[in-house]
Amino acid sequence: MSENHMETYFNIRYEFDRERVFRRMDEVLRSGGAGYICVADGHVLSEVQRNREYRNVLNGALLTICDSGWVPVYLKWLLHADRPQYCGAQIFSDAIGMKKYRMMFLGGSRETLDALRRTLEREDPRVKHMPFQELPFCPVDEFDYAAIAGRINEYLPDIVWVSLGAPKQEIFMNRLCPHLQRGVMVAVGAVFNFASGRNIR
Repeated sequence: MSENHMETYFNIRYEFDRERVFRRMDEVLRSGGAGYICVADGHVLSEVQRNREYRNVLNGALLTICDSGWVPVYLKWLLHADRPQYCGAQIFSDAIGMKKYRMMFLGGSRETLDALRRTLEREDPRVKHMPFQELPFCPVDEFDYAAIAGRINEYLPDIVWVSLGAPKQEIFMNRLCPHLQRGVMVAVGAVFNFASGRNIR
């Protein structure tokens, strides 16, 4: 369904519509499947042009949302197309605000994860009992994907938020996905830092 709505610009298949993003996510969860969503900012956009393997990682996603404020400007200038930005902070805030998803939070320091839990609990008390896990500091090739997936599969979350920074987090999700029983991973970069309320540049 959603693949028919996505539009390809600058070698990225974008979904610009917020409602369709969540409909696609809910479809996958109802079917018991697994997948991942990418959040393409300017750095991702640049990397995709240079690296075909990374481009394939993005195009293997359920969808990619537009985190770049420049892409809508380019589309307006070049194609006279009005398309909205829908950034990582927005999808994160929207999903938390729905208070319906079972979630897991991967990446970031212990201090950031603890602060994030305290902040999110105020909006949705259920968050207190959800897993917040650090990931090893290592190259993307050296993660033990089977072990990480084992911990995720024990909890069976609806959404796994991944904070590793691009391009590492997209490659991580692509390699982890085949090991997951169900759930949708979403790469949100530095959003954990911002949403935690900690004073981090």
